[in-house]
Amino acid sequence: MTKKELVSEVILRLKEEYPNVKCTLDYTTPIEMLIATQLSAQCTDARVNIVTRDLFKKYTSVYDFANADYDELCEDIRSTGFYRNKAKNIIGAAQRIIDVYGGEVPNTMEDLLTLPGTGRKTANLVLGDIFKKPAIVVDTHCIRLSNRIGLTKNSDPVKIEMDLRKIVPPEESLDLCHRFVAHGRAVCPARKPNCKECTLIDICKRVGVK
Repeated sequence: MTKKELVSEVILRLKEEYPNVKCTLDYTTPIEMLIATQLSAQCTDARVNIVTRDLFKKYTSVYDFANADYDELCEDIRSTGFYRNKAKNIIGAAQRIIDVYGGEVPNTMEDLLTLPGTGRKTANLVLGDIFKKPAIVVDTHCIRLSNRIGLTKNSDPVKIEMDLRKIVPPEESLDLCHRFVAHGRAVCPARKPNCKECTLIDICKRVGVK
């Protein structure tokens, strides 16, 4: 089975297992998506959603974040961890969006990567969920499952993204990443994956590996 054939089978089975998937971060606007994703670094989506519930009521636009008091914003997001750096990046990103992009979150990888605190994972999530462009979101679940299944042998997120772009149909790419999250949480966590309950057991390279 080639990798393209393998990923086609993975997509088919995970679609049956998780027919309706979406980003697990709560947001209503592009700037909220960008900030929620930045906050999710080294933090659970569940915790981020608790924080943004009040955060997005207090700061309702990119201009509010651009003009936020640094120390106050630090306190607002403290529980997400690494809050000082995150606050600095959020304010800096909002200011750049206003100064360079007229207050609108940009819709290209190149432009998104110029925003403070925005790496390829965040940029891909924004491009896919907000702008409906093909996107490969390489998070911890994607890294783990792609390697276990045998879609890549790389551990570097950028290399994994490039490997997956070669074999995953563009129209399936974002949903596959969301399904990796769902499957990673429900069946295939980092520790003690429940292989007996896995729909991919017969095509997964991990089976039999200790």
